[in-house]
Amino acid sequence: MINLEVESSQIPLDLLLEADPSEASISSYLSDSWCFAALDKGQVFGVCVVKPQRFALAEIYNVAVSPSHQGKGIGTKLLEFVLSQLPNKGVKRVELGTGTFGYQLIYYQRLGFRVDAIIKDHFLLNYSAPIFENGIQHKDMLRLYLQLKKTIEQSH
Repeated sequence: MINLEVESSQIPLDLLLEADPSEASISSYLSDSWCFAALDKGQVFGVCVVKPQRFALAEIYNVAVSPSHQGKGIGTKLLEFVLSQLPNKGVKRVELGTGTFGYQLIYYQRLGFRVDAIIKDHFLLNYSAPIFENGIQHKDMLRLYLQLKKTIEQSH
């Protein structure tokens, strides 16, 4: 499995839909984002979509791993790769939004992300269909952030 930056056209929509069930939402951020993929024999099994925001800030909009490959560390290795590449693009802070519970929250916190804010009713107001996980409906969004460390090249 290799991780690299790819063109958005190389990312399968069905994989993006694993993390974001709204095609309209995906199309709103995909075209002007940096796309990273975990590939094996040319096939995309994992994806991370990061959109530059204002100076030195980027937001992760989508991290997904093919269901057949989940639980194997592919997403963690991909996100670690992405976080190592972003300082080379001038990014110092990364933000993202996720549900207030579930495996995604633990996944991001293991990598050092911290809670910044709560957006009440985000999933109720921004998605046409309810989103459930483990029988519980997602309603509020947690905004998380991570301050990136400088790379060796940047410190000289």
